[in-house]
Amino acid sequence: MTNPLPPSAQIVSEIELVLVDHARETIDATTDAGPGEDGIHTMGAAVRAADGRIFTGVNLYHFTGGPCAELVALGAARAAGATELTHIVAVGNHGRGVKSPCGRDRQILADHYPEVRVIVPSSEGLVSVLASDLLPLAFDYHAEQV
Repeated sequence: MTNPLPPSAQIVSEIELVLVDHARETIDATTDAGPGEDGIHTMGAAVRAADGRIFTGVNLYHFTGGPCAELVALGAARAAGATELTHIVAVGNHGRGVKSPCGRDRQILADHYPEVRVIVPSSEGLVSVLASDLLPLAFDYHAEQV
């Protein structure tokens, strides 16, 4: 049985497909793992700012929980002055395709960028959904702050 898509789900647009290509090109150019091998850099991500700029990043795997590619791309965007983001996607190396964000990334996106559209695979193909829809009944970090 497949999970139903959230109400915000949309089939990906041309702009979103360009973002997927940027993430794919980034990890294809930088992965350190051969096919079927583990590596330190195996995921690429791309984030789009409201002004159309695209920022990329790759993961830095470490057993202690190194940063995911999405977080690196978010940091790159912020370092370049991008404060309003519209889309984000992560892609695996060696043609593994678009991947859904992990739980930590989902929580960070929900806390800091709830309106960003996240490109994810589904039984319907690639779709984009609001980050706030990735964690139904999520922990609300902001509500817990004193």
